[in-house]
Amino acid sequence: MNHRPSLFDPEVERYLLVDEGEFIVDEVVKHPICMLIPGFLTLVGVAIMFLSTWFTHVWPIFLIVGVVVAFIGLTKFHDLSMDRFVITNMRVYRVEGVLSRHVATMPLTRILDISVNQPLLGMLFNYGHFIFESAAADQGLRKITFVSNPTVRDLTIQRVIQRAGVRAMAMAQEWNDDGS
Repeated sequence: MNHRPSLFDPEVERYLLVDEGEFIVDEVVKHPICMLIPGFLTLVGVAIMFLSTWFTHVWPIFLIVGVVVAFIGLTKFHDLSMDRFVITNMRVYRVEGVLSRHVATMPLTRILDISVNQPLLGMLFNYGHFIFESAAADQGLRKITFVSNPTVRDLTIQRVIQRAGVRAMAMAQEWNDDGS
């Protein structure tokens, strides 16, 4: 199957190990507070473009500056909306990027510790930042920022890790019983 990646959907399902029974437990998008600065930039760009109609002698300069500022805001907004953190029954992974896609994966068995950092604004607006410690010395999935409902998401990951560990121990025991 020849599949071209979408510029408007991160297509997180595409990275699932469906044949192995993997399924999505939770898909995390960035907290809406991340969109404030890109939204503000976009509005400023539009305002500058609108101002270009008032300044007849230098309107092209205002128009170009406005278009550039609005484009930067929209690009950042789109980039943030394409950044997804996915929790499955087997691993966690992050899909990000618009023109080039980057996928970082960590099996649940490699997660040693998860720290949740919630700054003052995070406590007020219910977001936080995850920091993963893993068994790997160099990992591609270390910090996930602006996670909505960080306490609930942390508990979800802990439950999935617990279930995966119990299931892995049961499968190992079953394999040892059959192999003996």
